[in-house]
Amino acid sequence: MLSLRTKILYLQELLLLEKGNYADCFKADILIYFDEFDVENKALEFLDKFKDKEQIELWLNNLLSQIILKFDDEQEQLSDFIFEFTEKKYVANFILQHYK
Repeated sequence: MLSLRTKILYLQELLLLEKGNYADCFKADILIYFDEFDVENKALEFLDKFKDKEQIELWLNNLLSQIILKFDDEQEQLSDFIFEFTEKKYVANFILQHYK
């Protein structure tokens, strides 16, 4: 099982990795949202629910996809949108859907 620190650093690594696609535009916003990538950051505690790096990558890809498809900057703030994806209820449902 990965430590929380390892999971946090992996998420940061994924966010810094540029793939040359439209989703890259939102990675900087996500980096700003989380701000400090360390275990003291309560906003990153949701990562503890994930068992491996694959789950973290799937979660991030899903978040980026949903931002592209559903985020409306006239109706909501991106920080609120990201917050919803880090809520324990959302993370638990995400894991159940992808890892039965």
